[in-house]
Amino acid sequence: MRKHLLPLTTLAATAALTLAACSGSADSDTDASGDSVGDLQVLTVGATAVPAGELVQYVIDSGQAEAAGLEIEVTEFSDYNTPNPALSEGATDVNLFQHKPFLDLYNDNAGDDLISVGEVYLPPLALYSKTVDALEDLPEGASIALPNDASNESRALLLLQDAGLIEVAEGASTASDITSNPSSFEFLEIDAASLPAALDDQDAAIVNFSFASAAGLSSDLQLVAEGEESPYFNILATRADLADDERVAAFYAALTSEETQAWILETYNGLVVPASVA
Repeated sequence: MRKHLLPLTTLAATAALTLAACSGSADSDTDASGDSVGDLQVLTVGATAVPAGELVQYVIDSGQAEAAGLEIEVTEFSDYNTPNPALSEGATDVNLFQHKPFLDLYNDNAGDDLISVGEVYLPPLALYSKTVDALEDLPEGASIALPNDASNESRALLLLQDAGLIEVAEGASTASDITSNPSSFEFLEIDAASLPAALDDQDAAIVNFSFASAAGLSSDLQLVAEGEESPYFNILATRADLADDERVAAFYAALTSEETQAWILETYNGLVVPASVA
């Protein structure tokens, strides 16, 4: 297999602002407390659309939620700023959209105490190429395109460093922070959305899941990707008071079941990796 999986240890976070909501359907009436629908226990889930929202919907459609005694009500978010406050305020019981470093940063900034139930999946940042089949085949002076936003570029530089291609200064955030480049690679910093198209002109490019998926890239084109020790696995998060809630535990079990793992691998062409098989 041509792809190498590597650990990373830094924080990346993104933000935007818009909220869109939708609820799951209920076939029976909710009781006066709003805690159950028929014989099912209601769990409200906040999620971004892809892949989190699709994953939650799969758990519903596959019957795993009902089998676990759950009626899932979904609130879909189109940004990374509002899901955690919504969870903290009780509008949702759990959310799925973020990695642990992002949650830790939110808690520090907001003075909150949201917790991670566990890792669910990794949408790895990866180095893609259409011209070479393996990392060691990158030629001297190869051109490599990088995302030019601070968080993703920092993460990209660390991926290349962990692959042994370069060395960077502590806290590196741009190509100017590269301290050793023995193969004289040329780095092009461009908008993240343009990185898939750059593969037609450059020897390689580092692309995140959202843009790789939208461009139809597959894991077969990955030379190196974040691996099992990455801190960027997306987690199921909840409030501290729900840490031992049986509904939360049952939902997490469905999200990480063998059935769900297989669906993730098949659906996302290896661009999203279930936590248990990373």
